[in-house]
Amino acid sequence: DPTVAPFRDRLNLTLISQRNAGPAKARNTGASQAQGQFLVFTDDDCQPLPDWLNAFESGFVASPKAMLGGKTLNALVDNPYSTASQLLIDYLYEYYNDRGYQAQFFASNNLALPAAAFRELGSFDVTFPLAAGEDRELCDRWIERGNLMVYLPQAQIFHGHYLTLKTFWKQHFNYGRGAYYFHKIRAERGKKRLHSNPFLSTVVYCLIPLNRR
Repeated sequence: DPTVAPFRDRLNLTLISQRNAGPAKARNTGASQAQGQFLVFTDDDCQPLPDWLNAFESGFVASPKAMLGGKTLNALVDNPYSTASQLLIDYLYEYYNDRGYQAQFFASNNLALPAAAFRELGSFDVTFPLAAGEDRELCDRWIERGNLMVYLPQAQIFHGHYLTLKTFWKQHFNYGRGAYYFHKIRAERGKKRLHSNPFLSTVVYCLIPLNRR
């Protein structure tokens, strides 16, 4: 395949194809074929910095059983909607990952974890109706098992997801639906309801009348 051919002399690569069934299914398929001790996930619209894997390697030396999450940078700084979307994600990382050594949430475009623990956990939940929320649910199950999550801001990627007002609204509407499904699954496991974030609730409230004008 021309996509991987230029790298075959430097990397051990295997190209896997399947019918489009969403990112959770795709990640699970890739993880099922991986042979390494650790799994590292990113997205097709992301570009890791050159020392990305080295940063994760150092993280695993310090915490070999942890889930590690890196920092995502907006590659489209001239696009106001892509910038706004990244600012919201940055706020979520500050909100969920400011508790010292134990973080609470990592997006699946920049995370790494031990392969055996990922498979034992049950991988990503493929029942989510949209490509939103399955990473948060994975993190929740990971913490529920008593596992550690460590934020590594030095493991950086650029995210180049072009947005318009319409696609920005659709993206975050889908995030909201994913959050609803996440809480539904969590309730079915008998877990207590999580407290909502008042700042994000205010942002959504302000966006609704903007969309209706």
